Parts: sequence; structure tokens; C-alpha cells
Amino acid sequence: MKSFRQAVEANDHAAIEALLADDVVFTSPVAFKPYPGKPLTAAILRAVTRVFSDFRYVREISGEDGRDHALVFEARVGERAITGCDFLHLDEHGLIDDFMVMVRPLSAAQALAEAMGAQFDRIAAEAAAATSTAVTTAPGSGGGDQPGEEPSGV
Repeated sequence: MKSFRQAVEANDHAAIEALLADDVVFTSPVAFKPYPGKPLTAAILRAVTRVFSDFRYVREISGEDGRDHALVFEARVGERAITGCDFLHLDEHGLIDDFMVMVRPLSAAQALAEAMGAQFDRIAAEAAAATSTAVTTAPGSGGGDQPGEEPSGV
């Protein structure tokens, strides 16, 4: 998925978000429950860019149908080297509707969990603000509706 990879490598958050389907589901390597929706997924991805350093994709694998992609990456979380893979599935419109991340080794996954946990309040606030803006600007919304339940952790 060349466009996603280029957006990530350019740290272009608007381009990354534009590639997410509204109903995207993000599955974290350090949380049991998946996170639904574009605002929350985009906020998580922004937080990841604050947590990772020296991030780079090192390999890309694509399925025969062009809808499944695996992007292997290397980065650092504090002093820990981390290797991981973004597994992406594209919907019929070419947007990412399933985003699952796996990482290794365990010590790096634990460092990632701790670092992302420190970002949680900001992630929740960004997602809520984006959802609130979308709700209040949606035709016929009447505004003021609050998004559903907040995530329990990253």
C-alpha cells in the first residue's frame, strides 16, 4: 500500500487519515479490545508518531487480490528497539477498514504499552473532538450529541 507507506514516512497525518475508512477497526498489539472508528484510529496513529523514534518500513508484502497488505517496520520506543508489522485490509473503495499491529520483542511491547498509556488522555481527547466536530457538522445532526463510550486503553 504505497500511498499509506508514503504518508507515514512523510509524517503526513492528514494523508494517513484520508486513507482510513469511517468504520476502520484498529487492533492494538497491547490491548485486548479493538478500537472502532476513524477518529480514534487516527488519534492512535498520531500518538504512535510521538512515541516511536527512528521509524522505518523495511518490507512490504501484498496479497494477490491487492486488498491485504503487511508492512514490516523497525523503530525505537525509548531505549528499546522494536520490530513490528502493520496488517492492513482495504475495503471496496480502497480505504483501510482493518488495521492490526503486532510487535516484538516482549520488552519492546511492554515499553510501547507504557508509552502509549501515557498518551491515552490526549488520544481520547483528540478522538472525542474529532467525533464531536463530525457530529455537529453532519447534516441534520442538530449538534451536541456525544460520541459513544470512550476506549478503555490503548
